[in-house]
Amino acid sequence: MTKKAGSGLPSGEQAKPEATGHCPQCDKETVHRYRPFCSKRCADLDLHNWLQGNYAIPTEEEDSQVPEDAVRH
Repeated sequence: MTKKAGSGLPSGEQAKPEATGHCPQCDKETVHRYRPFCSKRCADLDLHNWLQGNYAIPTEEEDSQVPEDAVRH
């Protein structure tokens, strides 16, 4: 059994195609280089949304009231 140079697979065998999905930004088919996105643009849009806090998980917190004498001016 001989291997193809650089592929790591025996000659005559092909790599299994990777599962494809859909871009979470625009629903196009994903591209391996930008997985899980379809392009650098969609990856950058997602990063922007993270940095802006658009993906925050809402919580129900009670308003904490601090006594005025505990606040330093």
